[in-house]
Amino acid sequence: MIIQAKQQIKLQIKKSNRLLNQMEAYNSKALELIAGKPHSQRAFAEMPAAKPYQDQHPNFQVLQLFTPCLAEMAYVISSGEEAAIIDPLREIGDYLDILREKNLKLKYIFQTHFHADFVSGHYDLSQKTGAKIVYGPNAAAAYEIKVAQDGELFKIGNINIKVLHTPGHTMESSCYLLLDGDRQHCLFTGDTLFLGEVGRPDLACKAGSITVEDLAGFLYDSLRQKIMKLDPAILIYPGHGAGSPCGKKISAGTFCTLGKQLLNNYALQDMTKDAFIKELTTGIPPPPQYFFHDVTQNKSKIEPVDEVLKNGLHFDQNPNFQEMIRQGVIILDTRVPLEFDKGFVPGSVNLSLTMNYAIWAGTLFPPGSKFFIISEAGKEKESVLRLARIGYDHCVGVLDGGMDTYKAQGKPIDTIQAVAAAELKSDHPIFDVRNPGEVASGHVEGATNIPLADLYKMYLDWKLAEAFPAKDKPFYVHCKTGGRSTIACSILKKAGYTGVINVLGGYDAMITDNKRIKFVQ
Repeated sequence: MIIQAKQQIKLQIKKSNRLLNQMEAYNSKALELIAGKPHSQRAFAEMPAAKPYQDQHPNFQVLQLFTPCLAEMAYVISSGEEAAIIDPLREIGDYLDILREKNLKLKYIFQTHFHADFVSGHYDLSQKTGAKIVYGPNAAAAYEIKVAQDGELFKIGNINIKVLHTPGHTMESSCYLLLDGDRQHCLFTGDTLFLGEVGRPDLACKAGSITVEDLAGFLYDSLRQKIMKLDPAILIYPGHGAGSPCGKKISAGTFCTLGKQLLNNYALQDMTKDAFIKELTTGIPPPPQYFFHDVTQNKSKIEPVDEVLKNGLHFDQNPNFQEMIRQGVIILDTRVPLEFDKGFVPGSVNLSLTMNYAIWAGTLFPPGSKFFIISEAGKEKESVLRLARIGYDHCVGVLDGGMDTYKAQGKPIDTIQAVAAAELKSDHPIFDVRNPGEVASGHVEGATNIPLADLYKMYLDWKLAEAFPAKDKPFYVHCKTGGRSTIACSILKKAGYTGVINVLGGYDAMITDNKRIKFVQ
């Protein structure tokens, strides 16, 4: 079967390349095409970092909305006067604007599975539009849903969406095939198939019932019995891109042809089921702690994000930081690391909006944590919203006026000592907060590796003293480029380690500019 598929690929590859080239041409004009009216441009501007992309055809259009901070793709499909949305983010205002401006009736909200890495807006969207929420077989929720059958067709205007049940990532995981007449145009794969990767099989295990090996085996069958039999020229529209923790190593890009994936994706190559299971279950990193919280949220009647923003955006010019810290509130400073290093509220933790902010928040802080936000002026809403995207809804307020207000009040300010990567010496202990896979590809000789997530857990468990020098002794902390090391330094400062020194530029700058220290490669 695989040999036949590869023969088909060779016949289709020129056609696929022409299609991809045409789509890239559309992409360069996507925002102009989509907007239509000035309000549309404002709508997209209000969705932090969302990047629109349009796939336009005579009978239909597919609008992809890529949100880099979650590496997540949502889709708006329209044909005639009807529309469907696949895997919407929690904030739904922009979807409603698109529907209103194009005079579309939302007929269906298709969910590829119960998401673990973000809270979806499907329930709120259904409540506001009357659209049916569709899941694949085996799904059950606390609200009304349509549980589709494998192979079931859903008509939207002049096209059909066909359900392909593809268990493996989860038991209800399903892909949605867009049919323009008899022609297969594209497949929305959710977390079943990514570019260069497939979904992790360890999130839907059930003790004594379903193992990670079982799920990997189901995924092997789903890929080969459902997806790999489709036309190699069809487009693959995945649920996530590079940077998402939903796959081990997802490739860059937001779409591709099935033909190219058949050639280049390791999981679609000729191998036995046992070999596939071994490959897929080896080296899976532990899931971030917010994953299981988000699955529960997505099965429940989720509070609208507007309510979360209303409750969280309480502006306070003179908060009692010491009392909040005593009560367990996390003072979260979302400014860029270089600004944080220069001066911050004692006891605050830096987590910059320039990073994978929500993913790191969910990795470090337990669900249910309470936050008080310090941000750059004008970034307060984004700081609260991006936490709400992963169901972290308990913001108790934001600092009105940011650090300028705090400094003007003459209150204590803490700083982090820093050294340029080129000036780093081996005169003090060096700690590397990158992940083990990064360290294995190259590291500073003699450095101690403590991944950032582990460091924060050590802080919570009162175990930092087991690894770090005395609190007043100097030591260096670095990561890849400087973002994670600033988070680590802020945590260590919060714990009373006054000797911590941040290495600016991280390992990438060291390996290029530093001639003083030795490296192991």
